[in-house]
Amino acid sequence: MMQQRTIQQPINLEGIGLHSGNPVHLRFSPAPIDYGIQFLRSDVAQAKPIPAIYHAVTDTMMSSNLTNELGQRIGTVEHLMSAIAALQIDNLQIEVSAPEIPIMDGSAIEFVQVLQQAGIAEQTSAKRYIQVLQPIEVRVEDKVAGFRPYDGFVLDFQIDFNHPAFDVSHQKFKLDFNEGNFIEHIAKARTFGFLKDIEYLKSNNLGLGGSMQNAIVLDDSGVLNPEGLRFDDEFVRHKVLDAIGDLYLAGHQILGEFYAYKSGHALNNKLLRALFSDENNYKVVTKYNNVN
Repeated sequence: MMQQRTIQQPINLEGIGLHSGNPVHLRFSPAPIDYGIQFLRSDVAQAKPIPAIYHAVTDTMMSSNLTNELGQRIGTVEHLMSAIAALQIDNLQIEVSAPEIPIMDGSAIEFVQVLQQAGIAEQTSAKRYIQVLQPIEVRVEDKVAGFRPYDGFVLDFQIDFNHPAFDVSHQKFKLDFNEGNFIEHIAKARTFGFLKDIEYLKSNNLGLGGSMQNAIVLDDSGVLNPEGLRFDDEFVRHKVLDAIGDLYLAGHQILGEFYAYKSGHALNNKLLRALFSDENNYKVVTKYNNVN
């Protein structure tokens, strides 16, 4: 049986906001048992915690964005949540000086590194998991996301882009989720976008911090980044990274098989809402066969 986890000591991190283009300061602090993951806007007077939970997701345009009962918002949480999930951190306070988490290099690796630097501390209460009890699936047009019962956490993801940079043999990825596999295969996979879309966003005062330093940028024929890709299948690996972060908004790690075809933030959240809509779909457990 594993114990709940937090970090050993506070630690700071600074990066650029993807949409604002302005510096964003983060401060990670240890949190008590059963606190969960909560954000706090340090730039807002009378700030209240914003819980990292699926039903606080109010916007999934380009990212997963959370809002509390006072309307205080924090956006682009999925890369950080993915890193937190990988390190199996249950309780953490994150102070943020802006309405969005910084984009860093477009992946999760810098979040992993700073949290590892703070140190992981085990607590005196058992970790809880959300065990999927029966198959559940959601669809929007041709997009699909679902869970099947499984003794562990596996993600099986497929994308489908008709573009020269997306080799048909590199559009599927399956991950048996644990810290080591995440760091080796997923953490460095960067977000990606098309040059025409980035130019449109900037013309509307969005995406002002986006660049080839924090995203893979594509034109009509291929990848524009001079260094190329970090993995041949970096695009689908990043979609797995996003899904891990989105699904950690369940409040605890999922025990089940997640499968997806062309899923994104909206469908990932819809799947969690469907899972929790019926108590027959899941149960909360403190151990499973893969954990002694």
